[in-house]
Amino acid sequence: MTGGPDLVVAGAGGGLAGALRAAELGLNVLVVEASEHFRRGNNTSMSTAMFPGAGSRWQTEEGVDDSPERFVADIMAKTHGQADARLARTLAEVSAPLVEWLADSAGLPLSLVTDFNYPGHSVPRCHSIPGRHGSGVIDHLARRVTEHDNIELLAPARLVDVLSDVDGVCAAVVRYPDGTEEEIPTRAVLLATNGFGADADLVAKHLPEIAGALYQGSDQSLGDALRIGEKLGAATGFLDAYQGHGAVSAAAGTLVGWATIIHGAILVDLEGRRFGNEIRGYSEYAAELAARPGSTGWIVLDETIFEQCQPFQDFRDVVSAGALVWADDAAGLAKATGLPPDALTEELATAAAIARGEREDGHGRTNWERPLSGRYAAVRVVPALFHTQGGLLVDEHANVVDPQDRPIPGLYAAGGAAASISGHGAAGYLPGNGLLPAFGLAYLAAGDVARRRTPDPAS
Repeated sequence: MTGGPDLVVAGAGGGLAGALRAAELGLNVLVVEASEHFRRGNNTSMSTAMFPGAGSRWQTEEGVDDSPERFVADIMAKTHGQADARLARTLAEVSAPLVEWLADSAGLPLSLVTDFNYPGHSVPRCHSIPGRHGSGVIDHLARRVTEHDNIELLAPARLVDVLSDVDGVCAAVVRYPDGTEEEIPTRAVLLATNGFGADADLVAKHLPEIAGALYQGSDQSLGDALRIGEKLGAATGFLDAYQGHGAVSAAAGTLVGWATIIHGAILVDLEGRRFGNEIRGYSEYAAELAARPGSTGWIVLDETIFEQCQPFQDFRDVVSAGALVWADDAAGLAKATGLPPDALTEELATAAAIARGEREDGHGRTNWERPLSGRYAAVRVVPALFHTQGGLLVDEHANVVDPQDRPIPGLYAAGGAAASISGHGAAGYLPGNGLLPAFGLAYLAAGDVARRRTPDPAS
């Protein structure tokens, strides 16, 4: 890379996709990643690998009527109109081309998830890989990146600064584990370093309601993009937004998954009572669970749901860890969990009656796949912060902007480094709002860098 790379990508999550796209467009790319264990330690690798794609060919094959406009409507409904409208439209429009590119060019074995639908998506539009686990995505993309002649991967190496001149970005400063630093000339930097979930002070400042919960994300999500971007005059927004989760196994430390709930499970607190409409979304349920006695609860499912959740590697890991307890009836389940027997028995009977349509739910839940039946299983869960959703404001090309909405030439952001489309707080998070901005904005940034490097012949 004589003279420096065309693009420096900081972060090997969605940044790997951005690197592959940039190389495909003829650019020389340098990827710097702070952790040598990124294949298992970043937020993409910890995800369920769900990529929304509105209007994809897989949807067409399944007869699913979807469009970017419908996706935007779902985003706005989930965020009560608070999402960044320009970014919502941008990501909805790129979502189908992105998943098709990930399959056709990057080689990911994606397919449409049709066995259940996440809260907030009006139609099935999430695509995933076999096993539905992000580690498979990272392993595949990392292999592609290391094999590509036009991409160099440095890990561990941390981007600590971005330098600029009158024309914009002019260099990236990288620090190695021994403390030495290298200034690398480049005219474009993509910040794909995730958010600030691992910085306790920033979380306490911006997300106080979830500050005491388990953090289930990369230990490298330290707010690097915020510090670098703000120094260069970037605008920030939605710093109170985050993805939480109310279903991390207390025993295994692994995601149980909200598919249990969607298939008909219920979540009770230590008093043996449900405390809300679980179908509203798993993100907002994190803070709600954190506010219950002991900041913990139990998901109660049955044998049918147990089988329905087998496609998820995370769920299988929870089972392998011995985190589930089983019982033939409510009394046995109360004994196995330590929950109050009378309250739990009454709650299970009430939930079954609601699921059969015999009465309305006082919490407002209307989606019941079926009543629980046969043997019960239960798993104790704790709330968690998965990743932050606020960050640097970007335009439709993933170019970071200043407070006057003017692009900072050569500076791009994706994923948790950028402000997302989740509005404010946790309730606006729509499944896929982590991976779509991570991969979609990286994809768009690569395209913009390539366009700016190649002069328009008509100009």
